[in-house]
Amino acid sequence: MSPHTRGVLIDVGGVLVREYLPAVAAAWGRRLGIRDAAFTAALYEGNDSGVLIGRVSEDAWWDTVRERLRTGPDAIAELRRDLADAEHWDAELVACLRGLRLRGVPTAVVSNTWPGLRARMSAAGLSDIADHLVLSCEVGCAKPDRRIYEIALRLLAVEPARALFIDDVADNVTAARALGMAGHVHTGTAETLARIAEFTAQG
Repeated sequence: MSPHTRGVLIDVGGVLVREYLPAVAAAWGRRLGIRDAAFTAALYEGNDSGVLIGRVSEDAWWDTVRERLRTGPDAIAELRRDLADAEHWDAELVACLRGLRLRGVPTAVVSNTWPGLRARMSAAGLSDIADHLVLSCEVGCAKPDRRIYEIALRLLAVEPARALFIDDVADNVTAARALGMAGHVHTGTAETLARIAEFTAQG
């Protein structure tokens, strides 16, 4: 890769996939008779040292969630389907990434995620949207750990100063900037598309 090449690293949840957890949490909280926050805690509390970095299998983690929610396997299977069905990808950002690849701009998806994401992307025909998928559950570290950014940069063969990192979590963007990358906190599709265009147009 040329030392003058610019690369784009982008998050999934809250960026490429529009935020959907609050709606699911509200629906399931009503169903189970618990607060939305309690439902979310049952789903995610403690996952960052387990399933999120590949130390616990996704099925084993769902057993933990089932025990926390005091429900049965059928309800958990339904919940998993509801979460998957609520995952809607931003068509404009997906098209932008595909366009960057056609132009030869190196791209990486960098996501804190459970193991099922790669399979869901493949099933949805989205495996081609980036040159590399750098997933926390596969690489053993999660944002804002500097290692996950370094892995992505190494795969892309792009210097930090010539990389743009996009995430909806400000702390994750701050960590990227600390490594020398340009950073953009995603608040909307139009703003993010404009920032990508601006960054990749530079020499």
